[in-house]
Amino acid sequence: MKDELVPATLMPRRETPALSVPLLGGGTFDLATETAERGTVICFYRGLHCPICATYLKELVRLTPEFATRGVATVAISSDGEERAQAMAEKVGPGDLRIGYDLGLGVARDWGLYISTSRGVTSIGIEEPALFSEPGLFLVNPDRTLYYMSVQTMPFVRPHFSELLGAVDFAIEKSYPARGEYGGAV
Repeated sequence: MKDELVPATLMPRRETPALSVPLLGGGTFDLATETAERGTVICFYRGLHCPICATYLKELVRLTPEFATRGVATVAISSDGEERAQAMAEKVGPGDLRIGYDLGLGVARDWGLYISTSRGVTSIGIEEPALFSEPGLFLVNPDRTLYYMSVQTMPFVRPHFSELLGAVDFAIEKSYPARGEYGGAV
C-alpha cells in the first residue's frame, strides 16, 4: 500500500493543474486559454460505459446556456477516445456543451480524480476501459484558480448542476470567495 499513488490535493484559490484535451468537432479545450468572464465548469465523467454519466450530462447540456448567461463556460471530459466520446455526445443530445476526450490518466490524477479498474461489461452492455477516472466537478476561475470542486470515488450521488448554478448566482451577488483555502497547521 505504501507505494500506491493517490490523487493530488487541490486547494481553493490556488492554481489548478494544466488541462488540454481535444474536443469533438475539432479544436482543443485548453484551460490556459479559456476566456469566459466568470470561469469554467469542468465536468470529468467516467465514459460511455456509464449510464449515470449520460443522464448527468443531459442535465449539463440543458443548463449550459444558463451558465453561459452568467459568464461561465462548460466542458465535459473523459478518458474515452474520440469514437466513444462521440457516441456519448449522441446519447446526451445536441447542445452547446463542449465534449473533450483522451484525458490522460496522469492528468486525471493531477486533478485529484480517482482511478478505477475495469469490471468488464456494464449493465448497459458496454465494456469498461481497463482504467478510467471516476467523476469530478470543478468550477475554475478565469485566472485558473480553483473555486469549487467535488471529487468522487463512485458514479453515484453527484452534485446537481442546478444547485451549482444557484451557487454561481449567490457568489456573483455576494462576491463570495472560494472557501477551504486554509492549508496551515490545525
